[in-house]
Amino acid sequence: MELLNEIWQTAKRNKLRTGLTGFAVAWGIFMIIVLLGAGNGLINASLKQSGQILSNSMEVFGGRTSKPYNGLPEGRRINLQTQDVTTTETQFKKNIDEVGATFWTSATVTNGEEYMSMEIAGVHPIHTKISKRDLLYGRFINDLDLQGKRKVLVLTDKQAKELEPKDYKSLLGRYVKVGDFAFKVVGIYKDREDGENPAFSAYSTIKGIYGANTDEVGRIEFTFHGLLTEKANEAFEKAYRRQLNANHQAHPEDESAIWIWNGYTQSVQMETGIAIIRTFLWVVGLFTLLSGIVGVSNIMLITVKERTHEFGIRKAIGAKPWSILKLIIVESVIITTFFGYIGMLLGIGANEYMDATLGHETIDTGLFQTTMFLDPTVGLDVCIEATMVMVIAGTIAGLIPAYKASRIRPIEALRAD
Repeated sequence: MELLNEIWQTAKRNKLRTGLTGFAVAWGIFMIIVLLGAGNGLINASLKQSGQILSNSMEVFGGRTSKPYNGLPEGRRINLQTQDVTTTETQFKKNIDEVGATFWTSATVTNGEEYMSMEIAGVHPIHTKISKRDLLYGRFINDLDLQGKRKVLVLTDKQAKELEPKDYKSLLGRYVKVGDFAFKVVGIYKDREDGENPAFSAYSTIKGIYGANTDEVGRIEFTFHGLLTEKANEAFEKAYRRQLNANHQAHPEDESAIWIWNGYTQSVQMETGIAIIRTFLWVVGLFTLLSGIVGVSNIMLITVKERTHEFGIRKAIGAKPWSILKLIIVESVIITTFFGYIGMLLGIGANEYMDATLGHETIDTGLFQTTMFLDPTVGLDVCIEATMVMVIAGTIAGLIPAYKASRIRPIEALRAD
């Protein structure tokens, strides 16, 4: 208790020095926690978005030709057709598992006096394996819907609330009007903030009603196996694109005629990007922490130098080297622990503030909305570890000059300025 009181009196006499030491410690802890929290927010949002798409899947879109070919001009619009689905199913059996397609339309859906204009996607059952949806009630589109061209509908929870504000769950099993047709609501899924949120129906139904007079199929999607490297995926994409280009008399090397979204390569790029972000954040954080350690070290060196005369008096009246060593070490530990804890609390508070503000904001890209920041926080273990590093570093920083001070001869200490 006497030791603590002495440390307190020393801190009161040297408010500026103690304040600067504490600021260096608190700032280092605060910055590393905020930096890691912000980085985790970006990483978590990216992981959530990538986790909603099956990595061993591809989506294929029609584009525009960028090269003239066989007397045909560039700039032609390419629409995927039935023969492209057949090509996918028959000529690439070695790697492709299940094949589906998506046909889009817009329609007004009516429930009594409530109505809403919405996009409706006609899909195969494989669609929810590729683009994962959180089903709240009922079921998704199945094979029987597809085969029987059933007029069924799966809504988002937001769409269901618009059509039945009092109790949207009661829509399940009831019929609503889609244009002039009665569709049965068989499922309700959670609206995603970072992607497309159409109502879903069977591909055969939507295609039969809204695309019966065309050979166009919309998008093609499929799952695959055996493509375990980026090189293998690139080779497959090249061969696949060449074949579909041939179906549309486009140049074999024209990459704009057919667009391919590959879940595997996107996943690899995402993992690489996340690894780079993590490394960058830790490097910056550690350098920030190091700057705090250097600040603490310098101040402790100055502290010992200023108190050399005092240590000489202590030794002259019989103080042991260990008592002087202990005094400086304990003072260093208490200051770094106290201010490190303050820095940790401020860092956690800043992360919670980011989570409450930026963590719930979405950005509209024009095509869809995406969450850029998600759960920008750091685990308590990281906070404690960072604080402990600073405490240990501050202790070591005080130990070296303390050892020298404890060994100095009284007569030399008393002569010091």
